[in-house]
Amino acid sequence: MAESSKEELVQLIKRFGAYITFKMSNLFPISFHNLDTRSVGAIAGLAVAIVFTWRLFRSPSGSQQRQPKRQAPPTSSSVVSAQSNSTLTPPGVCSSSDDLRAQNVVDEFFQPVKPTLGQIVRQKLSEGRKVTCRLLGVILEETTPEELQKQATVRSSVLEVLLEIAKFCDLYLMERVLDDESEQKVLAALENAGVFTSGGLVKDKVLFCSMENGRSSFVRQLEPDWHIDTNPEIVSQLARFIKYQLHISPIRPERTAANVFSAPSLEQFFGCV
Repeated sequence: MAESSKEELVQLIKRFGAYITFKMSNLFPISFHNLDTRSVGAIAGLAVAIVFTWRLFRSPSGSQQRQPKRQAPPTSSSVVSAQSNSTLTPPGVCSSSDDLRAQNVVDEFFQPVKPTLGQIVRQKLSEGRKVTCRLLGVILEETTPEELQKQATVRSSVLEVLLEIAKFCDLYLMERVLDDESEQKVLAALENAGVFTSGGLVKDKVLFCSMENGRSSFVRQLEPDWHIDTNPEIVSQLARFIKYQLHISPIRPERTAANVFSAPSLEQFFGCV
């Protein structure tokens, strides 16, 4: 039984090495054509060792030895069956299940790793480090300054993305309000949502103005890499001054400039919905 298991393992490693060489040659076609046979074999051998070590440590039973099972004496029918199977499978040749096992191990090893939200944010923002964003219709459920006189509600679906942006970027939030009470309602809503506890955003970076064009003045003074807004007029005005803009609109608008992107919501732009 020991010799049979050893021979099976050798065959599996051989088939595994051949398959991983094929897999890696598909991933790196140019590099592999420039390598000689010994170099390819060395890389394949290294990959085999890495994958088998990884599988060994990953398996909960990797460090435990299997106890041999007691088997009943073979009956005459089992002897006949074994002899018939040995005649069907030539010696030294493994079944197709060995190929499948080797391919499954390689495919699992080369499975693409899902990026984190932080990685997605950095990629989508093209590594931009300063972001300005309006509150109404993007961070808040409310869409008009008049609504803010009654209440301010942070959208729960956008919170995770907002905190991630605040960790990576110098983030400024801004909005037009009609009175001081509206300012306090907005700040209280952001604080209750935990926006100021992440360390990336402080109350001093939440800016308020009394006129709609005051937001444009804030943005031009701060010179961010990205500005996020729902007002198409402001987006159009800032297109030639700001590197990138994100226009939040439930209906996909006509693209006004190459540096202006659009999405139904901030979280959908980052693929969180």
